[in-house]
Amino acid sequence: MSEEAKAPSKLGTIGWFDLTVPDAGAVKDFYAAVVGWKATETPMSDYSDYTMEAPKGPVSGICHARGGNAELPPVWLIYLYVADLEASMAACRDLGGEVIAGPIDYGPSGRYVVIRDPAGAHCALFQAAA
Repeated sequence: MSEEAKAPSKLGTIGWFDLTVPDAGAVKDFYAAVVGWKATETPMSDYSDYTMEAPKGPVSGICHARGGNAELPPVWLIYLYVADLEASMAACRDLGGEVIAGPIDYGPSGRYVVIRDPAGAHCALFQAAA
């Protein structure tokens, strides 16, 4: 996730999006050719995912369906900034949604969860570190 996308002033906005699939290498090549993005390896524990960059900098990620991402659906996942992750998870559940992954620590940047809304759509809720 880019430094610009981590700003707390972005509450309620889309801060990042990524795609989790079984073969991130092939899919990153697809988007490099179709959209013109450049792929930069992003080291994970025992493999690398990819940060996709437009001419002006990072725009998205393409991730392997491994580790913490193993159960995520293969969809473009948006990350929505929230002020209080615990309160947002509770509201999600109270209103008929489901937390399907997390909370997951994103290093010193913050933490996130992946939810499914009552209509079946997925997104991530991200709380930046203080």
